[in-house]
Amino acid sequence: MKLLIAAIAAAAVPFAGAFTAVTRNNVVQSSFAAKTPLAMLPKNNVESPSTFYPFEKEEEKRNFALSASNKDNSDGDVRQLLGLKGASETTDIWKIRLQLTKPVTWVPLVWGVMCGAAASGNYHWIWNPLDPNDRDVMLGLEDAAKGFVGMILAGPFLTGFCQTINDWYDREIDAINEPYRPIPSGIISEGQVIFQIWFLLLGGLGIAYGLDVWCHHDVPTVLLLSIFGSWVSYIYSAPPLKLKQNGWTGSFALGCSYISLPWWCGQAIFGELDRPVYWILPVLYSIAGLGIAIVNDFKSIEGDRALGLKSLPVEFGIDTAKYMCAGSVTATQLGVAAYLYSIGEQTYSAILLALLLPQIYFQATLLIPDPVANDVKYQASSQPFFVFGILATALCVGHHDFSA
Repeated sequence: MKLLIAAIAAAAVPFAGAFTAVTRNNVVQSSFAAKTPLAMLPKNNVESPSTFYPFEKEEEKRNFALSASNKDNSDGDVRQLLGLKGASETTDIWKIRLQLTKPVTWVPLVWGVMCGAAASGNYHWIWNPLDPNDRDVMLGLEDAAKGFVGMILAGPFLTGFCQTINDWYDREIDAINEPYRPIPSGIISEGQVIFQIWFLLLGGLGIAYGLDVWCHHDVPTVLLLSIFGSWVSYIYSAPPLKLKQNGWTGSFALGCSYISLPWWCGQAIFGELDRPVYWILPVLYSIAGLGIAIVNDFKSIEGDRALGLKSLPVEFGIDTAKYMCAGSVTATQLGVAAYLYSIGEQTYSAILLALLLPQIYFQATLLIPDPVANDVKYQASSQPFFVFGILATALCVGHHDFSA
């Protein structure tokens, strides 16, 4: 029961649309013009007459326009910090560096570490109101610190490395399609980008090794997982392999990176990866992640075809790809629910099926009718149920006694 608190605490995590900001560049046919900063209206220096006018229409128009401009600038600043499209321009090198790491994409990895901690069955709370035997404050503080460091490793460092190196190898394509991005626009030098790539990679591997020492691992499991994940990030973006050029390998690499690797990292920090089920369940969810990755390819189908990128919508067409997407997401979760039922965890199996039903509904009403127009809306509507299903599965694994 103690791990059920994780589900409540995690409800505040913003997940709608988290997977839509994947590392893959969605290329469009038409070239984008470089963004120009919004022009501020000239300040009105004319003194107001002494007579009171209750309806100063021109002044109201100016104030309204200025307010709208400030609102657009504020929204652009937020997008810039999160690494989203529509970001405002800046010359602040630290904001540019942060933009390259795309903080919005850290969220699924942080969630994955949480799920891994839950699956370990060995995470201790600072003071658990539901379990009088789980109220060791110092042990709880230590586990909270370990979990936080694991999230820093998975999010800012290794996901940041993945996103930065992806932008580096896409700089020539971005120069044509998205010339306003930091690297092709020239607002950050090539040397600064190379430094950031190495800093994030080596810093992440150093943190991983530190976690292994902290957790007294005989085998540096977290470090080995981090090396493997970094290698996948490299071959996903870099030639000659460049996995994202192929729909199957690219989409599964994304699913594995966003689900399996952070789960294994979180579980290794707090427990052991000593049973096949600990490896198989995350991989199954990565297959579902493949389906989610397909959604992000629908809008870029024309650009992908022109550039020779073999995304699944290009290879099989939109109509076939949308059913592949829905099928992989649904079949995988049905399989996991069946497995949980088979080991005697009927309650968790029922929870997983209940979370699957709204996903099927959104597939039928949004994804299947028009995956191009409804991609973002479908992701935002369906994914919260998907990620809570992952958490429910992790809680079940942590709760279940496999030795019985």
